[in-house]
Amino acid sequence: MPAMTKLETTDGDIRSALHAKRLRRAKSHPDTLVIDELGLAHARSRIDVAVINGCIHGYEIKSAKDNLDRFATQIDIYRQTLQKLTLVAAPKHLAGIMSHAPEWCGVIAAEQGPRGGINFRVLRNAAANPEIDPVMMAHLLWRDEVIQLLGQAGYAAKDLRLPRKKLYEMLCEAMTLREITASIRAFMVQRQAWRGRPAHV
Repeated sequence: MPAMTKLETTDGDIRSALHAKRLRRAKSHPDTLVIDELGLAHARSRIDVAVINGCIHGYEIKSAKDNLDRFATQIDIYRQTLQKLTLVAAPKHLAGIMSHAPEWCGVIAAEQGPRGGINFRVLRNAAANPEIDPVMMAHLLWRDEVIQLLGQAGYAAKDLRLPRKKLYEMLCEAMTLREITASIRAFMVQRQAWRGRPAHV
């Protein structure tokens, strides 16, 4: 007798399937870091899953038990801080997401199969975010990390005592977006080691 299907998918259902089915290859790549619940813009928002390698690609999950009340606010932060974004959504949210998400956002339908498993169907692949704000993306780095990078770039000690906002602006003048992305990945690997958790690298 087939297993009973759940009435509604949860964030946990979709997240587990996303890691197992869609992100398995990324997690096996030695240069890729996969992080759950990554804080953005100094914790003003969180992205459900972030994949960091040559770029920072966020995956936002909208399960059947979620709503889209905060969607506009989330998108506003994501468009400033993520180089790519894919929205992974239950069927009930697809129309709203397709009509309100920027065209560069990827969209994946997360559909429940007859035995309760989650199947994914790509409706739109993610493209490069043309609206990225390098200074806001750089906020993924901690102040001490920014100071370390600026010191390596040759900035004087007096410059490194400037307000945090100015430090991020200086970093974006000193480094390319690609270099900042590589630095974010490197520091996040270190942070996960500090916390005693293995990084998905």
